[in-house]
Amino acid sequence: MATTDLKLDEPGSLPKPGPIGRLARLVFGLLCAWYVKGLIDVADTLVTSDGHIHTLIWNGILPGLFLISYVINIGFSRAWRKWPAIVSGAGILAAAGIGYLLQGTIESELLARVIWIWELYVFSHLGVAFLIAGSIGTPGCEMRALHDLYSRVSGKPTKEHYCPIGPLHPIDQWESRRQST
Repeated sequence: MATTDLKLDEPGSLPKPGPIGRLARLVFGLLCAWYVKGLIDVADTLVTSDGHIHTLIWNGILPGLFLISYVINIGFSRAWRKWPAIVSGAGILAAAGIGYLLQGTIESELLARVIWIWELYVFSHLGVAFLIAGSIGTPGCEMRALHDLYSRVSGKPTKEHYCPIGPLHPIDQWESRRQST
């Protein structure tokens, strides 16, 4: 089961991704970039003419809430467990409540803007991390890609983290076993 616990491993303890793992990271990075481009494209029309928040913005809430704790904890070497998701959810609910009090509807410009900014951060950070991880072959979780890049430039080793969700860890393990035979 996936956990948001921070479990940093010593440098060199995780297998480097092979071509399939790197390609998967690049594809995920491009998907995140595509979503971010969509968010930027709707920046001027977050609330449609009929008073509803743009569907694209609603589409990212659940994946974003699921991913935010991993992005923050692994990306910033924090052990905050589910708190990033809890704080994000509370902020979204607060914006919905304030929007309702001010405009009489939950689907307010305030809520749309809060979710838009939050999703722009989550999916931009994730997308950049995936693209860097795929480009330089970061072992383990893509959220350690900036740390890995810094390590390669500075020569100072950095700890690694396995991918706790998704297909990347199993792909990396499979490629590692395949290369060793």
